[in-house]
Amino acid sequence: MNRLIFAFFLLAASLAVAQENLRPSLETTYNAWRESMIRHDAALWQRVTAEHRKMEIKNRIISEKQPFPATVFNLPAAPPALQGLKFLEAKQNGATAKVSYYGKVNFGVAEPSDNLLVLSFIKGSGGWLYDRADFVNLVGLPEVKKELAAGDIKYLKETPEAQPSGQVPPTPLAAHPAKYVAKVYVFGPGREVKVQINKISQHRFVNMKDAEVVIGGALDGPNEIQYSIKKLEGGTGKEALTIRVYLRAEAAGVEPLKVYQYQVAEGETPKPFGTETFNVDAATVAKITGH
Repeated sequence: MNRLIFAFFLLAASLAVAQENLRPSLETTYNAWRESMIRHDAALWQRVTAEHRKMEIKNRIISEKQPFPATVFNLPAAPPALQGLKFLEAKQNGATAKVSYYGKVNFGVAEPSDNLLVLSFIKGSGGWLYDRADFVNLVGLPEVKKELAAGDIKYLKETPEAQPSGQVPPTPLAAHPAKYVAKVYVFGPGREVKVQINKISQHRFVNMKDAEVVIGGALDGPNEIQYSIKKLEGGTGKEALTIRVYLRAEAAGVEPLKVYQYQVAEGETPKPFGTETFNVDAATVAKITGH
């Protein structure tokens, strides 16, 4: 029994040391990434950002016909500093890691209140690379707020999104700059709807109404759209459903043009999957350009 207790304390001590060793590396990377965003330093941003995230951001920007990398730095608010925040946990799982903080997360746009900030990282050949930040507003979670303020990290341990997954996301294929900016719109309450356009632009909508930019935009001629529809637990499978693709207008005063629609009325059952096409021809281009 004494040996088991001793082994337990050794394990706990080694985990604490590992966490303390991990934290400075992650914070150094985040601070460098934050500095790159504030200074609009594209070279530094390239060095400290995870590969899959860089490609994902670049694909989205050029799919909206925006300049890259200049548009990277067009954020609605500055990345928050870590100074003054209460450190909660730093954890590694394989080539992924997360570090969490509690306190007045300040984006510089409003008076900050006490909330949760979780930063994610990917291990590269030269060290840790910044992936993303998740801000959790605790206004509706008063008990969690109280726990975190006291240093109790039960909420983090019980929340999968707050723990490193151990799986490095694949780097997306590089998209060509869009010729026609397009968006896919889905209204799918009670369902998971996956959409893929031209085999490069992948989208997932879960019990929501939302629109996302089509990576690579729409192409001249036929464009392929594939979709799959799955009922979620608690859904009836009879809710109304809409999948649409719009082209952005390229002239003032011209409305976005709907070029594809799959719609199911309430009470009807949608197809579980499908592959169809929509066409961008000369007449379509004339409508979005206004001539």
